[in-house]
Amino acid sequence: MKDYTAPLRDMRFILREIAPLEEVNQLPGCGDVTPEVADAILVEAGKFASSVLSPLNPVGDREGARWHDGEVHTATGWREAYAGFIESGWNALSCDAEHGGQGAPRLVSALVEEIWNGANVSFTLCPMLTHGAIEALELSGSAEQKAVYLPKLVSGEWAGTMVLTEPQAGSDLAAVRTRAVPKGDGTYLLEGQKIFITYGEHDLAGNIVHLVLARTPDAPPGVKGISLFVVPKFLVRADGSLGERNDVRCVSLEHKLGIHASPTAVLAFGDRGGAVGWLVGQENRGIEYMFIMMNAARYAVGLQGIGLCELAYQQALWYARERVQGSELGSKSREGVAIVRHPDVRRMLMLMKSQTEAARAVAAVAAAAMDTARCHPDADRRATSQAFVDLMIPIVKGWSTELSIDVASLGIQVHGGMGYIEETGAAQIFRDARITTIYEGTTGIQAADLMGRKVARDGGAAIGRVVSEMRQVEAQLAAEGSPDLSAIAARLRDGIAALEAAVGFVLSTYGKDVRRASVGAVPFLMLFGTVAGGWQMARSALAAHRHVAAGRGDGFLRAKIATARFYADHVLVRATGLSQEVVDGAEGALSIEDEHL
Repeated sequence: MKDYTAPLRDMRFILREIAPLEEVNQLPGCGDVTPEVADAILVEAGKFASSVLSPLNPVGDREGARWHDGEVHTATGWREAYAGFIESGWNALSCDAEHGGQGAPRLVSALVEEIWNGANVSFTLCPMLTHGAIEALELSGSAEQKAVYLPKLVSGEWAGTMVLTEPQAGSDLAAVRTRAVPKGDGTYLLEGQKIFITYGEHDLAGNIVHLVLARTPDAPPGVKGISLFVVPKFLVRADGSLGERNDVRCVSLEHKLGIHASPTAVLAFGDRGGAVGWLVGQENRGIEYMFIMMNAARYAVGLQGIGLCELAYQQALWYARERVQGSELGSKSREGVAIVRHPDVRRMLMLMKSQTEAARAVAAVAAAAMDTARCHPDADRRATSQAFVDLMIPIVKGWSTELSIDVASLGIQVHGGMGYIEETGAAQIFRDARITTIYEGTTGIQAADLMGRKVARDGGAAIGRVVSEMRQVEAQLAAEGSPDLSAIAARLRDGIAALEAAVGFVLSTYGKDVRRASVGAVPFLMLFGTVAGGWQMARSALAAHRHVAAGRGDGFLRAKIATARFYADHVLVRATGLSQEVVDGAEGALSIEDEHL
């Protein structure tokens, strides 16, 4: 496998043209990370990713995490890499300065996280889960819990987890049975088994802080009776030092298709009398608090998808430039050429490149909106930005991860038979990508959330504002008089019309026949993602064209225009078919009898 290289040129373009960091810098509390500082951060992140994390990626895939008598040992080099990661301050990059963080804008930290994921997604899962725990405790924890846990979690000395589901529950958290019995001294004893716990046990950090969903004895049934508890692997003494081992044990590790180096644990709580835990916030509000972690994690998983797209593209492009096979079509010479010269290989590479750049731009625009929603002095502006963030998180998570599977599959295809051989590394990317559409809520769950909560519930107000912005870009493209931009504008116009037709169907149908509307939920998500990607690629082409027209053009900017044109001609054109799936696709799915499926 070729080592990963951070796509710094494209990230700089995004920070300058698509999600301008200079605008984020105007927000209160966001001025310290200037474009110059951000560039230095990205450069250093790229160095760490390519020199430390990327070489460990195939090592972790081969060795995996190893379980022995309740203890978990990570792959060769993992502990040293993690120590270097936290010593360099990377874990604290986006965290609040009050608890030892650096307070970088989400726009910058999101691009850095993409770099980590491109280099080594299995490694990056550990700090990702820690950040989810940090966010939950920041918003819902007591003053004492914040003082005890946040400084160590922010530094990375301690790691965090999300301990949610159980064997009988899956995605239905209403079925959670783990019990939490109050002792009368402010603590609870937890008993139950949890599954699919990413980095639930490992040897990287001195302590692991589990955030656990459980039920108190008098809790009402269903999701209304679930509470959230903080349960550390090692109990913490009054002076902050680590005490005795808590009654939490790793029973086993899952044997998985991919992300082998990330330990996915089965955890047993209370086998020896009860795991000591403390209530986070109020009883029976655990699902509410869990969604704080979940939304952060869903966006972060979308960044995993984008990082994997970039890695697959880099690997395929390198191979296509190196592999000589066949003569060039249309040439009189019979001399062999690199397969990058073959039209179909170029088509596949451009599908990989254009969709990766589109997904990166969409995620960056969402991250900038997160900064606005958090820091803007005007309450209405904060609310509007948060509505946009809420709308886009299912897209960043669902669409970007679905792309990662498609892009990784194309990467194997570019390699031909060698892509199916493990030693090239193309197969690992595909295997690692496959989980991203499943954990933290499947694509179907993201799509149901998008259609029901984010579109139907508000009468299409938030998505209507996005469509209005898309139409403004379309008009700007058409006004430039460039053949490429005019072609992109025409495709974008058709894509917007397809999206509007689907939104109209959702608004008219969801309340009357939710099953009929929901058949098209995933196509609706993919439609919105495809058109949102086209919107951002159109903005990229417009910015690049204006620089070229002003005499400031170079190969990168001309490639931006060409890539946006390709996306419009090969990807955006799919919007019409996806819209038809949403509007007309229910009959075949619902009319067939169950026994004939």
